[in-house]
Amino acid sequence: MNITALRPRAIKTLDPLAHACAKTGITPNQLTLLAIISGIACAVLYANRMFVAGSIMLLVSGILDLIDGGVARINNKSSGFGAVFDWIADKYIDALALLGVGMSGIAIISHIISVNGFPAHTLDFTVVAIAIIGSLMNTFIKPVVYAEIGYDTREDGKIADPLEGIGFFGRPETLIILIIGGFSGYIWISAIIVALCTNLSAIQRIMYLYRTIP
Repeated sequence: MNITALRPRAIKTLDPLAHACAKTGITPNQLTLLAIISGIACAVLYANRMFVAGSIMLLVSGILDLIDGGVARINNKSSGFGAVFDWIADKYIDALALLGVGMSGIAIISHIISVNGFPAHTLDFTVVAIAIIGSLMNTFIKPVVYAEIGYDTREDGKIADPLEGIGFFGRPETLIILIIGGFSGYIWISAIIVALCTNLSAIQRIMYLYRTIP
């Protein structure tokens, strides 16, 4: 089970903040847009090696992502577009944060290994590229299943499906690992962990589908 299973508890904890935002008249889509802006700020800060500040912005982005659904529920403004926009925003934010790490030029895998004739910065950016691919593909599997298999039952505005608890490393884990790495000064380790775990988690989901879908 991944941390995604704890999402309802996190949303409940942030419910007072969602109510406060709902009273201001801000819409769920505006909160999602603010989450994207926070993600862009995170990427810029990461690229400039301001990892603590960048991690704060990534945390803000994650909080906004958790409360936008609550605001939609409180103000009865849930919409199909909002659900799609929220999904797309998540992927942009994840990719931007990781891209920021890559653009910072810090040593990542070259901390550990070196390959003769292969520039260190290229090797390091390759790890970031693998992390971005793994992050996107690990979650891209779900909408493919929705479309091809036909899951459409919703719970609190989100499509519920068996993949929700499959895969040991999801988006929450990615954000948490990056935030911890940014605060601790070990963001390079975070990049390696995300690169490995997102792809392994995607393989885990594929194997589950292979065993369960005729």
